[in-house]
Amino acid sequence: MTTTVIPVVVIGGGQAGLSVSWYLGRAGIDHVVLEAATPAHAWFDTRWDNFTLVTPNWHCRLPGYAYDGPDPDGFMTRDEVVDWLAGWLRTFDPPVRTHSRVSRLANHPGGGFELTVQTATGTQTVICDHAVVATGGYPLPITPPWARSLDPSVHQLHSEQYRNADQLPDGAVLVVGSGQSGAQIAEDLHLSGRTVHLAVGGAPRVARTYRGRDCMTWLHEMGLYDRPAAQYPGGQAAIEKTNHYVTGRDGGRDVDLRQFALEGMQLYGTLTDGKDHTLRFAPTLTAALDHADAVYNSICADIDAHIEREGIPAPPASRYEPVWHPETETSTLDLRAAGVTSVLWAIGYRPDYRWIEASAFDGSGRPMQTRGITTVPGLSFVGLPWMHTWGSGRFLGIDRDARHIADAIIVDHKTFHSVTASAS
Repeated sequence: MTTTVIPVVVIGGGQAGLSVSWYLGRAGIDHVVLEAATPAHAWFDTRWDNFTLVTPNWHCRLPGYAYDGPDPDGFMTRDEVVDWLAGWLRTFDPPVRTHSRVSRLANHPGGGFELTVQTATGTQTVICDHAVVATGGYPLPITPPWARSLDPSVHQLHSEQYRNADQLPDGAVLVVGSGQSGAQIAEDLHLSGRTVHLAVGGAPRVARTYRGRDCMTWLHEMGLYDRPAAQYPGGQAAIEKTNHYVTGRDGGRDVDLRQFALEGMQLYGTLTDGKDHTLRFAPTLTAALDHADAVYNSICADIDAHIEREGIPAPPASRYEPVWHPETETSTLDLRAAGVTSVLWAIGYRPDYRWIEASAFDGSGRPMQTRGITTVPGLSFVGLPWMHTWGSGRFLGIDRDARHIADAIIVDHKTFHSVTASAS
């Protein structure tokens, strides 16, 4: 086992970890980025073929680099995002060690941290003063424990494994979950001609465009993406809710589950349990659709107030009116009778920091941090949803968050060397 000593280790080579590296490199701080696969691999490996951003292209900003293409108000496809990130990586030379998975982070007896790193050639030890965890907020896909009791002939996969309709067996598909991924994958399957059944959860929705502009452009202008999490209306309960569903596909549009129902998609309430070929649903569909529409209209009303307050010329206000209502709440589904051959789980992810041996987590396993910095000296996080603002975890907020983390490390590094120099 080899041992390496280095001042700073960034764990994770996605856009957040590489952004911290960008600032550390400019400051001349010796560091390394340990990446379990290859830089920004998640964009290629875990997005479906027809994936598009749901935020406008002008949101795409990373240190020293911003989208400057011909369609700032459009939405890049997965492949375009990969190319854009590759262009950013060509602007600097981050010290990345690929295929280096950190399996353990613990306090080092001499101070700082000791990391156990698994590589293709064996196990290595890395000792550092600062560790920046940039592995993403929720790496483990969730499936319900009773999923294993469904008939083995039913093909099951998580949303992160979905690529396109052709990878699934012939037949209808049940998508479970209506957050951003679930709603967009249901749309993708629907547009491909598949019969789709969708178990609708509690996710809200938002208009794609309203009164002449993209809603996310309005919200940015209103300061919503810059407001610290602690000051956000509704508090912790509000920021922990699922993100609003909308799509950037074909230039961007609303995702209207009621319209899908008119076109033949079968909608249900929350999926509660199942066995063999029988699934059961709670009678929550009507309430879920009404709630999503209420949020949609509430956001439009907030934009109306902003327009009036600022005296901005804009087209007239409007409100969404439902185009379909469920006549009854279906409580069960016989997969075999309905011809459903695949179940796609899109019910989210959960955190997994079991490899970190430090008192930096709350009772639910989430990092206790302020703008990414924990009370454990030298340990910080970056790239978490709502780490500081609504923009955290998105391209729009990564630069600011990474700069804050890097600045704290740079100040600590310079202070240490200044004290050491004075002592000698």
